[in-house]
Amino acid sequence: MKKALEYIISLIVDKPKRVEISETEDNGMVNFTISVDSSDMGKVIGKNGKVIRAIRNVTKISAIKQNKKINIALVESSS
Repeated sequence: MKKALEYIISLIVDKPKRVEISETEDNGMVNFTISVDSSDMGKVIGKNGKVIRAIRNVTKISAIKQNKKINIALVESSS
């Protein structure tokens, strides 16, 4: 799931080298934290949150097949 998420996000942003994704797992819940450059934040969120919602739905399909729950948080990188 993480590789797919990295691939999708890197295609959306202008600065793919600034994309960082951390993954933690706790009791079947997989938590992803996506950090992108502040100039790319709007592109990842999309108009009315449509892009990030679509990313969550695509990764949720993979998580359901693995009997896991998924949570994706988007944070702005600090620099």
